Amino acid sequence: METILSFASFTQQTWKQQSVHQRVLLLPKLAKVLLENKIDYATIITQEMHKPITQSIAEVEKCALLCQYYYENAEKFLATKIIKTDATESFVVYEPLGVVLGVMPWNFPFWQVFRFAIPTIIAGNTVVIKHASNVPKCAESIEYIFEKAGFPKGCYQNLPISSNKVANVIANPIVKAVSLTGSEQAGIAVAAEAGKYLKKCVLELGGNNAFVVLEDANVEKAVAIAVNARMQNAGQSCIAAKRFLLHEKIAKDFITQFKIAIQNLKTGNPLEETTQIGSLARLDLAEVLELQVQKSIAMGAKLVLGGKRKEAFYEPTILTEVSTEMPVFREETFGPVAAIIVFKSIEEAIVLSNRSEFGLGVSVFTQNIAAIKSQISAFNEGAVFINEMVKSDPRVPFGGIKKSGYGRELAEEGIKEFVNIKTVLINTL
Repeated sequence: METILSFASFTQQTWKQQSVHQRVLLLPKLAKVLLENKIDYATIITQEMHKPITQSIAEVEKCALLCQYYYENAEKFLATKIIKTDATESFVVYEPLGVVLGVMPWNFPFWQVFRFAIPTIIAGNTVVIKHASNVPKCAESIEYIFEKAGFPKGCYQNLPISSNKVANVIANPIVKAVSLTGSEQAGIAVAAEAGKYLKKCVLELGGNNAFVVLEDANVEKAVAIAVNARMQNAGQSCIAAKRFLLHEKIAKDFITQFKIAIQNLKTGNPLEETTQIGSLARLDLAEVLELQVQKSIAMGAKLVLGGKRKEAFYEPTILTEVSTEMPVFREETFGPVAAIIVFKSIEEAIVLSNRSEFGLGVSVFTQNIAAIKSQISAFNEGAVFINEMVKSDPRVPFGGIKKSGYGRELAEEGIKEFVNIKTVLINTL
């Protein structure tokens, strides 16, 4: 570990001296490596965490789009900012912090690494990555991709350690900051360690996103989006729609269409292109999900579809008559389970949406866009998507509030998370 950190620090001393323009020139090469080998990398993703192969390919392609985005915009984002003050000259510069640790999850094993690493490295830092233990080949592949694209050795390094060693890495004086994408419990542990040493951290944690369908919504289109929002990656996503809040006037129609659409999803071998739903990444994840559903049914939830587990595969499931005290409402369900709650007014829907310890995002479906825009501030979330599922996009900042964490990734905000925002004032005497 010490050797890896020292090498990262040594490389960073030279890397930070390069201009942003010089750094971004490597990004098209990185994108090229990704796209030319996307089938190979997608296959590794699917083999290690069972994501359907078409979704794995899309993940690799999204990483390439991220590279293109920062290639086009990083220089602008990090340019010296001239400020008018009483001084002769005043400006702000954005300087790298040094070596930054990334603690990354398994559910999007390429995308979530790249969305942290690309802006952090282009800002002049170097990174070391503690990836999830169940995706070791993904971790090794990403390090190879950076080297093949021509990034200096030490810019990006895989740190093959167990989770109980992360605290030691954070404590190391070489490490200047840390970013974690993962569970609430992992976020608490990382934030506590970073706090001991006054080190900057960004936390991208869980979500329990509401999917709100108002009475004037286009139900057919809302259903089509809902299926993807809940079932993509077998529901293993922090930004997946998990609580479906339906206006009483459209609830029956939505549930009928939703059930049919989910029944038509093809399950099977995730390496086959026709497969839309695979198993969960690990057996223990399926067991936890099963327990959440069973407890909710015991409390009065009605099982409309699914509800059965076979090893790590959990059937796409719909529950209705869900109350706010049930696990499927209160807790994050990391799998293909949709909890449905019916409401009578937009005011009630907002209360239900906000009744969560998480605050990552919310989707609202309506044809009266002007009316819902006036309600945006009422939603306690990091993002509000109208007539669209919550998703990450390199062009807009991504992150949450409450127990969904703090800090932002992507866009201009993301590339400035791990920089020293330095103010300079000069007077002529």
